[in-house]
Amino acid sequence: MSLASVDLAILAIYAVFIFGLAQWVSRSKGGEQKTSTDYFMASKSLPWWAIGASLIAANISAEQIIGMSGSGYVIGLGIASYEWMAALTLLIVGKFFLPIFLRNEIVTMPQFLQQRYGPTIRNVMAVFWLLLYVFVNVTSILWLGAIAVHTVTGFNQDYAIVAIGVFALAYQLWGGLKAVALTDIVQVALLVCGGLIIGFIALSTIGGAGGALAGFNTLLTEFPDKFDMILSPDNPHYQELPGIAVLLGGLWIMNISYWGFNQYIIQRALAAKSLPEAQKGIAFAAYLKLLMPVIVVLPGMAALVLAPNLSAPDQAYPSMMNLLPVGLKGLVFAALIAAIIASLASKVNSISTIFTLDLYAKIKKDVPEHQLVTVGRIAAVAAVIIGILTARPLLGGFDQAFQFIQEFTGFFTPGIVVIFMLGLFWKRASEAGALTAAIGSVVLSAVFWWLQETGQFIFPFMNRVGVVFIVSLIAAVVVSLLVPAKPDAMKIKLDKISYKTSLGFNLAGVGVIAFLILVYSIWW
Repeated sequence: MSLASVDLAILAIYAVFIFGLAQWVSRSKGGEQKTSTDYFMASKSLPWWAIGASLIAANISAEQIIGMSGSGYVIGLGIASYEWMAALTLLIVGKFFLPIFLRNEIVTMPQFLQQRYGPTIRNVMAVFWLLLYVFVNVTSILWLGAIAVHTVTGFNQDYAIVAIGVFALAYQLWGGLKAVALTDIVQVALLVCGGLIIGFIALSTIGGAGGALAGFNTLLTEFPDKFDMILSPDNPHYQELPGIAVLLGGLWIMNISYWGFNQYIIQRALAAKSLPEAQKGIAFAAYLKLLMPVIVVLPGMAALVLAPNLSAPDQAYPSMMNLLPVGLKGLVFAALIAAIIASLASKVNSISTIFTLDLYAKIKKDVPEHQLVTVGRIAAVAAVIIGILTARPLLGGFDQAFQFIQEFTGFFTPGIVVIFMLGLFWKRASEAGALTAAIGSVVLSAVFWWLQETGQFIFPFMNRVGVVFIVSLIAAVVVSLLVPAKPDAMKIKLDKISYKTSLGFNLAGVGVIAFLILVYSIWW
């Protein structure tokens, strides 16, 4: 596949426009110096539309677009559970988690851990998240994003890694979170439009004179098994999506950890001008998640008809891009680049936030505001340089990269959910119990992983996450009762917190639940 001059021109116009917009929306007024609140938390003034769009832009990247299209090609619509169940998770986060975070003026997740448990767990988790974000998230976005660029254009992969890293760094380096969040509405609009265009053209090609609807009906008729949302144990892909556990098991743990306690995701909501504004943004993001399978899964399913003999599933999305005429191909490719850049910029901004506020500012007391901003920028530069240098050595290939991300994060996810859920809703949880959950989650996950790798025990990844969560939860409760917290350890305010939400938020919740009931009852 190659891009025509017109397509390359569209891409160049997008790059110049988004860079200029980021500098303009984050400019300092009247020559004022940026404070740490301005830089890391967008002056705590984000509107709902910026919050919702930025949540999705931080979430969707090349590996999700390319990877989920490939999963749609192989597994079918069932992979959409990751997106659709995330919509309901977002509403839970907005209703039950955000009131506590915003009541206590939480800026980072490690800060919450210190105020709830103590400094040890804060320091441990701050270092953990930095390592995770730099060596797993940043490297994976750079590597998989470069693969996507190489697949579509033939551009040298190593050069693509550098280009993606430098551009994502440059466009958010000066303005911080405000530059990222206030431009993400453009990024998401481009992503949605590009995805809808490619899905519509693919289905219309299948349907011929009958149009896109006829094309969808053709998929339903020719590949009915690809529309199963809950896979049976005899399905060859049961290990990836283990039946009813998708609705009742480990997927909940992964979603709650990702959307509720992940710095580069939740930071947007923490930077809202108010709790109602944050909740409106969360609801907006939930409905965008409902739309995502149309954008990232449907093209892969369309490839079953239009490109039935692909050598690798992850060629599905690029092969569907080949259907696009000149001009539209450039627009869709710009949408793919937008997803990569927005997601990478979000990770880099959160790395600089955690490093500066949770580590540097704690070691160096009474640091001037302008120095905190400078340190944050230096941390962002360092994160991107490390990511560029280690992407190829660490990941090495797309398939290995996907496995690397899943396995590494899955070791820690159950423990993280235990720590935060007990911290939010059980006053007797102690730091000793939290550390037990964190360590126990890693150890038990490693045992399950070793048993699976040696062929002694076959256990779907999603089920493993659920079992490790339950065991870690029991261990944390027992240790908290045996080693209670110090009387002055609890500094989180739980008074004057209301879980009441607006009529609009409640109606949005009803709409999401009704949609989920509908799609799962139709394609169970």
